[in-house]
Amino acid sequence: MIKKLPKESMGKSNLGWLESCFHFSFAEYRNPENIHFGVLRVLNDDIVHAKSGFDTHPHANMEIISYIVNGEITHKDSMGNSETLKRGEVQYLSAGDGIYHSERNEANEDLRLLQIWIFPPQKGLPRLYGSHKYKAEDRDNKFLNIVSSQNGTSPIKIYQDVNIYVSELDKPLEFEINENRQVYFVQIEGKANINGIVLEDGDAMELVDENKLIINPILKNHILFIEMKK
Repeated sequence: MIKKLPKESMGKSNLGWLESCFHFSFAEYRNPENIHFGVLRVLNDDIVHAKSGFDTHPHANMEIISYIVNGEITHKDSMGNSETLKRGEVQYLSAGDGIYHSERNEANEDLRLLQIWIFPPQKGLPRLYGSHKYKAEDRDNKFLNIVSSQNGTSPIKIYQDVNIYVSELDKPLEFEINENRQVYFVQIEGKANINGIVLEDGDAMELVDENKLIINPILKNHILFIEMKK
């Protein structure tokens, strides 16, 4: 089963300093029929304007991944971590029994990021924080596994059984979907034909009971997808 999710049908928010597109129910966007997809609870496409951001706030029992699309993000947390990340770089946080952090755009240009929340396999797991500064060539016309489970091979490992891939591509690519696995796909930039359905910048797609993901670029593409158990 393939379900296209046009960006026009997603939740929207504009707080002045922050413009968001909500793939799932979040903040003021309430849709009881759209709470999560498998273990994927939140996927927000955020634009944080210059010299603003998320001030210090708490999280617990959630695995949070930030994928930077454009601009830069500066992170600080109660574990003593502090760093700035740019396009294609990834930050992750397994909040465990609780952590405080801030995420700000201290630059003079807009920051665009995908904020991804994953349900952990259980509550109260040890807190984790980390990042990885992937290079553009790592995702050029190939799938880059930016996040995996603890048993996976990605430099970034979280507790949940998921794999997150990104690519910037201008030629066709295929990905095998194993039995009892499913995919949530995001067209970050560009335009492509995905399994016979056209997606444009900001659109998404659910793939359930499919055995292959087939990407045929129409324009230069930047994509992300999350592969997980059903």
